[in-house]
Amino acid sequence: MPKSSINSSGTAASKETKSVAPKRSLTPRRRAREYALQGVYQSLVVRRAGSLPNSAAIAKQLAEDPAFRRCQLDLFQGIFEGVLERADELEALITPALDRPINELSPVEHAALLIGTYELAADLSVPYKVAINEAVELAKTFGGTDGHKYVNGVLDLLAQTLRSAETQAG
Repeated sequence: MPKSSINSSGTAASKETKSVAPKRSLTPRRRAREYALQGVYQSLVVRRAGSLPNSAAIAKQLAEDPAFRRCQLDLFQGIFEGVLERADELEALITPALDRPINELSPVEHAALLIGTYELAADLSVPYKVAINEAVELAKTFGGTDGHKYVNGVLDLLAQTLRSAETQAG
């Protein structure tokens, strides 16, 4: 974007300014979660429009992205399929921790909460702090300005019940 300024001779000078995006660490596990978020997001949008999502078609479309081959496939499949298979159960866990109806959440926040809740409830190999942090990072990357704070608060509440022994231990 050109930025105009007045130089010492009184005429306008134009400088090019570049916005520098921070470099994200995209480990195969982070990529898997990002693709899972995109798939869950698509499923939520289709469902909100009144149609039935086709998870196989969504997964196939995501796999067509050249960067998809650099994700941890088993983690992607586990999260994506696990969230979609258990969506009603996960939403039942999430709903009491919300300050609004679940259908009023943005689809990105909703998807991040589903993924975080799935990892807290179903994948005990993932430490609770990691499950929360990964969901928060997804919300930061793909969501609105402060959506990650909401995701963090909700998942922190859920961790206290879903992983009570772990949260009390620190």
